[in-house]
Amino acid sequence: MKKFTLLPALLAILLWSSLAALGAFTQRLPPFLVTAVALAIGSLLAIHRIREWRVAPGILLTGVAGIFGYHCLLFTAFRTAPALEANLLNYLWPLLIVVLSPLFGLGKLTARHIMAAAVGFCGAVLIVSKGKFDFAGNLPIGYLFALAAAVTWACYSLATRKLPPFPNAAVGGFCLLSAILAALCHYLFEPAITPTGQEWLALLAMGIGPLGASFFLWDKAMKQGDPKQIGALSYLTPLLSTLILALTGLGQLNLISWIAGGLILTGAAIGALGRR
Repeated sequence: MKKFTLLPALLAILLWSSLAALGAFTQRLPPFLVTAVALAIGSLLAIHRIREWRVAPGILLTGVAGIFGYHCLLFTAFRTAPALEANLLNYLWPLLIVVLSPLFGLGKLTARHIMAAAVGFCGAVLIVSKGKFDFAGNLPIGYLFALAAAVTWACYSLATRKLPPFPNAAVGGFCLLSAILAALCHYLFEPAITPTGQEWLALLAMGIGPLGASFFLWDKAMKQGDPKQIGALSYLTPLLSTLILALTGLGQLNLISWIAGGLILTGAAIGALGRR
């Protein structure tokens, strides 16, 4: 039924919202190591359908470019630019999903869609920055990597709708190859660190949720739903992430958080209620 087409997207967004809280338990670990282990675990969610992982080279390349390419560019951005500003630029991807949809032949762009995405982005800027950010006059190259990461995820998300049909289980193959590439990056660029028992549990939770099941749900959402609505709803990610951090005692809510939350919910409502 049409009213349930946004459910997979909402579930993926909820899982991604837990990543910051889980990441608090893996801060000691290098990012490519975390990505490699979590994605390898995530791929196992579809291991029982491994025969469906065999897809055309173009589909496989798109999937790996989306999942590994996005994380690689984002981590590079965090290493070469201030983390706050890099994260703000990264959160352009929901807006890009909305505005790039017509280029992928996925419907017409309306003023309602643009308004929803713009209001959501304003809310994301506030909730990520807590009202305090300052882009350097001499822009670090890391900003370009952050923008590239946002473009990569938006294009991957939209491309899954236009590619020849492929099984949802094939995302497991995307995750496994991305895990192998992340492990190679860890070996080449990061120090070797052995996770503790608590860190292994956090990695397991990441692999099952925000770096595992979320990608299968997202693939289903982008194939079934309206990408412009999904893009507007995606700004719920930083809001829910902040709420989860507050509920677990790892973060705090303030007036800026509530104002940002109101903007994000307004943008999400405008986008969700809009016609296709």
